Amino acid sequence: MLATSRIGDLTPSEHRVHVVQGSFEVTDRPEIVFSTILGSCVSACVRDPSLGVGGMNHFLLPEAPGSGAEDRRYGVQAMELLINGLLQLGAKRDRLEAKVFGGARMTAGLMDVGGKNAAFVRRFLSDEDIPIVAESLGGDQARRIHFWPALGRVKQQRVQDPAVVVREQVLVKPAPAAQSTGELELFS
Repeated sequence: MLATSRIGDLTPSEHRVHVVQGSFEVTDRPEIVFSTILGSCVSACVRDPSLGVGGMNHFLLPEAPGSGAEDRRYGVQAMELLINGLLQLGAKRDRLEAKVFGGARMTAGLMDVGGKNAAFVRRFLSDEDIPIVAESLGGDQARRIHFWPALGRVKQQRVQDPAVVVREQVLVKPAPAAQSTGELELFS
C-alpha cells in the first residue's frame, strides 16, 4: 500500500512505504521512500547502486530458537528475504552495499537484545561479503529511519519518546515530528 506524504523531506511525488516489524520491502521505483521506527530492532537498508534498486527490512531478534527459522521476525530470514528480493529485481550480489540502523538498548538491566541484533547484522553482512557503508547501531534511543533506495540516501531522527516504538506496531504513518531530535543524513 502506498500513501502520498509531505511529512519531513518528502516531496508530493514521493511515496512513503512503512516497513513494519517482521517485514521487508524492495523496489526499483525512484519515488519510493521506505521508513520505519527502531528500538532494539535492526533494519538493513541494502541496495545495488549501479541499478538503483534497494530495500529495507526490520527484524526483532537475531536468530530463531528451535523451529522458528522461517519466521521473518528473525535476522537470518529477514536478511535472506531482503537479498533475494533485490536479486529478483536484477541486483547483482557483488554490487550490494548496506546501511544498518537500530540495535538500541531500550531497557537497562535486561538482556541486551539490541546489542545482539547489531552484532548479528554485522556478522551476517561480513559473511555475505556485503560491505556496510554506513551504520548507526547501539545507544539507548529509538530511531526513525527514512531510506531513498534509488539515491542511497538515509535520514535518521532520534526519537525521545520510547512509547513511539511501541505504537509503531500499530501505526502506519509516522508520529509527529515534535517527538524527534538529533537528525542525521547519510548519502552514498
